[in-house]
Amino acid sequence: MDDWLEILATALPIDRAIVSVRHPQAGGIAVFLGVTRSEDHPSATAALRALDYEAYEDLAMKQLADLAARARKRWPILRLAILHRTGRVGIEEPSVLIAVSTPHRKEAFQACEWLIDTLKTEVAIWKREVWSDGETTWVDPSPTNDQ
Repeated sequence: MDDWLEILATALPIDRAIVSVRHPQAGGIAVFLGVTRSEDHPSATAALRALDYEAYEDLAMKQLADLAARARKRWPILRLAILHRTGRVGIEEPSVLIAVSTPHRKEAFQACEWLIDTLKTEVAIWKREVWSDGETTWVDPSPTNDQ
């Protein structure tokens, strides 16, 4: 198994992560890169400046390893990487990267989507919105909240 699972307080090494999932038998590599977007909710009274991420790192790392194991049971994953930032992440900056290689593209897409959706609801990583007026708001990690 060649999984790269890491929580980082620095910028995500995107190029290295993608290279890390290459494999001679991989016909597909799917990559999801989650970035901070400016907020455009009608109810917002201020502009979003950044997201602050916090993690219970020991637990989160165990949960990431569990996610990787569960994904491997469902799809023929050759290699995978799950990297997540902590600290302040500005607009257009990446906060999470998931890269998966499989023999065929369909499985890579499916595994990548399942991993990000499950990570957002199960892993002990939380985010708080930081607004231009100085206010902050914790984000609900429920599956219906696609932030």
